[in-house]
Amino acid sequence: MDSLRSHVFLVVLLLAVALPFSSLPQRSSAAKPPESVAVTAAAAAARLNYSEALEKCIFFFQLQRSGKLPPSQRSAWRGDSGLTDGKAEGVDLSRGYFDSGDNVKFGFPLAFTVTALAWSVVEYGAQLKALGQIKAARDAVRWGAHYFVNAHPKPNVLYAQVGDGQSDHSCWERPEDMGTPRTAYRLDAQHPGTEPAAEAAAALAASSMVFGKTDANYSKSLLTHARQLFNFAKRYPKKYTDSIPSASAFYNSYSGYNDELLWAAAWLYRATREARYLDYIVTHEKDLGGTQSSVQIFSWDNKYAGAQVLLAKEYLARQDPSLELYLKRAKDFVCGTVVRGVRTPGGMLFLMSWSNLQYVTAVSMALSVLADYLDAAPASAGNATAIQCDATNVTTTNIRRFVKRQTDYILGVNPKKLSYMVGFSASYPQRVHHRGASLPSIKKNKTLIGCNDGWPYFQAKAPNLNVLTGAVIGGPDSTDAFRDERDNYQQCEPSTSINAPFVGVLARVAGGPPTPSKKSSPPPASTRAPPPPLKAPPPPAKRK
Repeated sequence: MDSLRSHVFLVVLLLAVALPFSSLPQRSSAAKPPESVAVTAAAAAARLNYSEALEKCIFFFQLQRSGKLPPSQRSAWRGDSGLTDGKAEGVDLSRGYFDSGDNVKFGFPLAFTVTALAWSVVEYGAQLKALGQIKAARDAVRWGAHYFVNAHPKPNVLYAQVGDGQSDHSCWERPEDMGTPRTAYRLDAQHPGTEPAAEAAAALAASSMVFGKTDANYSKSLLTHARQLFNFAKRYPKKYTDSIPSASAFYNSYSGYNDELLWAAAWLYRATREARYLDYIVTHEKDLGGTQSSVQIFSWDNKYAGAQVLLAKEYLARQDPSLELYLKRAKDFVCGTVVRGVRTPGGMLFLMSWSNLQYVTAVSMALSVLADYLDAAPASAGNATAIQCDATNVTTTNIRRFVKRQTDYILGVNPKKLSYMVGFSASYPQRVHHRGASLPSIKKNKTLIGCNDGWPYFQAKAPNLNVLTGAVIGGPDSTDAFRDERDNYQQCEPSTSINAPFVGVLARVAGGPPTPSKKSSPPPASTRAPPPPLKAPPPPAKRK
């Protein structure tokens, strides 16, 4: 990911992730928009087609595929790529997803992508089915899960990266033309890496739940790999960039590896209901750190909020005192984002100056799920479902309004009136920082475009030649300012880790609550028509 090369940004990110939310700037009450602005925003939001946004959000993953593309591939401009990835090592690493606008498969954020996609299906599978998107969502999960199954050929071996970031970023070439080294980076007992191994365990455990009722044998296979990967991760604890130093310039692990161990154990407990995973969580509570501090961030790096939400569900179900602090920290997460979170003048939650929307989508997913858990809590949970942030009482309705506001902002209800999802609405970014989208399609120009031959396309002021439909990019800054230029990778680069949690957010916004109610339930799948086939987006409106 080109946007992680700045050492200055790395220091800022480290501080922001490490500090509790009380140490960060707080939202001012003066940030409330005028009533006329709020009315205008509400009218704009009413015109949004969330079902279309959901379909395109999932479609983006087809555009990021590596490997031999299947007959069902709907993209008209992508071709096969990475077909020999892993061949020199005797493993098939051809599948998976390119993480962002480059051609590297970084295993750490890729594993989070699969976990977040699977979580979206686990929580909102009924909504996805009603909206006609369940097959597409499952296919997206399977494409990523299959990669990690192949990347884990032995219990204590995981191939955690394919391609070298530095050499890849020195070229501007299509994935179909890759001429840079496709080194496969191996983690094993002598060169361990806890973060990717634990996150892959979480990804495959969550994915096993996606296929539990539709492909039982595959689900069992995923669980076997998940158990082995978790054992590998905790048996050989070590920061993965010590074994793969080159990854530190792109996806360094600032939160350490204990959050991934907690997150993986929580997913394995949910997927298997085996007491040993819950025992691990309770026994190692202090070491894992999930109850020690409050966080505002949820991302490919920091999983604490997600783990706290998963374990809050377990507490609410039976009020196990050993898990009560996880519910408390999940509530703190609500306070730190919904109530005290810094927002731009246009209403976007602002957590980081670089690719801020990756945090907005992930935070929104965790908040959506927590709100549903709180509403579904049994009567025995009593007042445990109440959230008090200083003098402010926060309801699940407040949480959902916040999430919907963030969703609407991303889709175009913002000061720029610009959709930060490519191909959605009439106005969206044209110069996305993405190699494949900016270069001539392999389907139209089969001539090799070498490493340096693509740079004129990068430097061109013209819009990208191919529409990266569904991609959510990094987004605007703290003042809602945005510069649509290809070299602006801070704001214009997409990522699978941005889109993956947004699938769940959009499924919930478009499909309604997970438990049907008389007041607000999605129509039955048999009566709700699926969305029409994906069409080419309209040409963008010209902007000054």
